[in-house]
Amino acid sequence: MSIFRDGLVGEIAVIGLGRSGSAVAELLVRDGHAVYASDSSAGRESSAAGARLRELGMDVDVGAHDLARVGSAALVVVSPGVPPSAAPLAAARESGREVVSEVEIALHYLPRLRYIAVSGTNGKTTTTALVGQMLRALGHDAPDAGNIGTPLASLALRTQPPAWAALELSSFQLHDTPSLRPTVRVLTNLSPDHLDRYASVADYYADKARLFANTTAESVVVVNADDAAVLEMAGAYPGTRSRFSASGAVGEARYDRDSGLLELLGRPLMPRAELPLLGDHNVANALAAALAVAMADGAHRTDSARQIITEVLRSFHALPHRMEPVVEVDGVLWINDSKATNVSSTHVALEGMTRPYVLLLGGRHKGEPYTSLAEPFRRLGRTTLAFGEARDQIVRDLGELLPVERLDGDFASVVARAREIAGPGDAVLLSPACSSYDMFNNYEQRGDVFRELARGPER
Repeated sequence: MSIFRDGLVGEIAVIGLGRSGSAVAELLVRDGHAVYASDSSAGRESSAAGARLRELGMDVDVGAHDLARVGSAALVVVSPGVPPSAAPLAAARESGREVVSEVEIALHYLPRLRYIAVSGTNGKTTTTALVGQMLRALGHDAPDAGNIGTPLASLALRTQPPAWAALELSSFQLHDTPSLRPTVRVLTNLSPDHLDRYASVADYYADKARLFANTTAESVVVVNADDAAVLEMAGAYPGTRSRFSASGAVGEARYDRDSGLLELLGRPLMPRAELPLLGDHNVANALAAALAVAMADGAHRTDSARQIITEVLRSFHALPHRMEPVVEVDGVLWINDSKATNVSSTHVALEGMTRPYVLLLGGRHKGEPYTSLAEPFRRLGRTTLAFGEARDQIVRDLGELLPVERLDGDFASVVARAREIAGPGDAVLLSPACSSYDMFNNYEQRGDVFRELARGPER
């Protein structure tokens, strides 16, 4: 990063004291930089982080930002949860200060790291987890990092940093990471999202396109052959494009529906029946991960390496809150897809269902219409329960297209109503297409509560 290469003089401001902000602040202080850290929240997590960072010798504000101090900082580091409209970032822009992500700083301190960077609207966490598990099974020290939960800066704080990493990147992180140079870039798919934060879909896609910054003719890019927007975006940049396809389209990794086999680099890899993940979208995630790992190093393409990749896919189970089968009670399967916080993710979930279901749809509206869910719902959907702040919008969008019940109660009453409707052979699917912030702190809490309610008090 140029500002480090040229020599950084002055204080660095870190905005946001979540896991990313805390880790990068500690990393910078350890390297001898003066750091001012702040968070607009005065909650328990940020207060505890602030107290710990003060013990390391930095100045910290919790519950407020010193805007003048941010505006005069030599560099501003932003956590991914901080929106661009936040006052400290506005102060930084007005003063002409450079704003970078925690990932950008961490990469500076990990110059020899080989990493597979995964982004996309949906599927990136599962794909990243698969990539990391494959790399570790192949004998590498390769943590999962980034948007998946572990800050990259935490890896840089290690006494012995890892040689590899599986790095999930959100559009927010991509926006402020100009020096990105992964071993392999993976773009899972593209569809509108985060329209509560972006002014337009074009702006959101522009940040996703930053995944391809710094590509050269030698760059390796893994892209979804079934997604026209992905192919168009990736086609504008140099590099070798390796394609994966869950539909059976031509690609270096594909699902041959006639034979029921997943193929990798022109050879059978495993039967689809042996992949313990629900839905075609997870077939795509598995293919993307296998192809990315295979393309990352020639040693990953040997017969023994292919066998290891296959065994990882056979043993991998759904991550929490991502089409996660919770329990089957009285013939009803309860599925937790709380991570589906946008319409396109719920659309994919509905396409992957194999039994009739009651859909739990709602939360805080993110700006997308729900009308596109009608078509996949009609195949197996029984009824939709609209809840939370978005319930009226859901009824307006879908009420004339499919059966919808508007519910005013708390989340427990929503689950109770689903239990009344669903019968043996059915499923209850929580795939909300909304953020969780009307009723919960995050999608994890929403999924945890759903899981508990689904199992019932006797379980």
